[in-house]
Amino acid sequence: MSESHSKLKNTNKAESGFTLIELSIVLVIIGLIVGGVLVGQDLIKAAEIRATISQIEKYNTAVNTFRNKYNAIPGDISQASASSFGLFTLTTITGYGSGDGNGLIEGYTNGTSSGQGAFTGEPPAFFRHMSDAGFMDGSYGSGSATANTITASTGAVASSTNTTALVNNYIPPAKLGRGNSVTVGSASGVNYFVIAGITGLSTSGVYTESSTGNLTPQEAYNIDKKVDDGIPSTGSIVALDPHTTSLDSTNVGFSTLAVAATNANCVVGGPPTTGYVVSYTGQACSLRIKFN
Repeated sequence: MSESHSKLKNTNKAESGFTLIELSIVLVIIGLIVGGVLVGQDLIKAAEIRATISQIEKYNTAVNTFRNKYNAIPGDISQASASSFGLFTLTTITGYGSGDGNGLIEGYTNGTSSGQGAFTGEPPAFFRHMSDAGFMDGSYGSGSATANTITASTGAVASSTNTTALVNNYIPPAKLGRGNSVTVGSASGVNYFVIAGITGLSTSGVYTESSTGNLTPQEAYNIDKKVDDGIPSTGSIVALDPHTTSLDSTNVGFSTLAVAATNANCVVGGPPTTGYVVSYTGQACSLRIKFN
């Protein structure tokens, strides 16, 4: 065999493929890239949880600041006091949700089982007062356009709103994103924030909630664990069943605030529930959170 032929043969062998070391290096690089992407996603999710918790904490602080300044809580401040301070006034409502100064955020007619009053009366006025007083970012229910005006005589939205963008003219979006918003209500003498995927509000006070745009069980658990006890049926944070046709006083819980007993994708078992179904990756939970 000639010397030139031998060199050509050796060259072909060298160029025929990757060595094991080269393949190992490539696999290590791919692993680092995939790991970096996954870690980045986890960091983003953790930041969303922290931002949502911080958002509720800021609202609690704002409520207390409002109380110290006006000797009442937003939404519930009496009609006379609201008028004297130049705040939005629920002018002709009588009964529940009228701005009666009783310390509770109540819907007009106290939220009947048909949904009347769930988002009429004091709940929409709550965010109107908070934003008008400068205690929270944004402006809610105070625009000149029909789509974001609250009717003073009923405390209801001026027209039905059927998109999240229109809903967020009345209630703030949750920092968690993905269609979640923050609203308020009360039950058994306690006021609550509610985080839920709300996609519509009607003039009769009925919420329409998304079947997909809520919190995942893992997100609900992370918020519950960081702030409360991590158990969906006890403490200051409780899971609600979001997969219903509307968020009225029965299933949103504006009179009962029932635990998500029927949603097997959110919680394990019926009340008293033992935990969140963190293995389920869909958006299956809503949360109620007590005022501080």
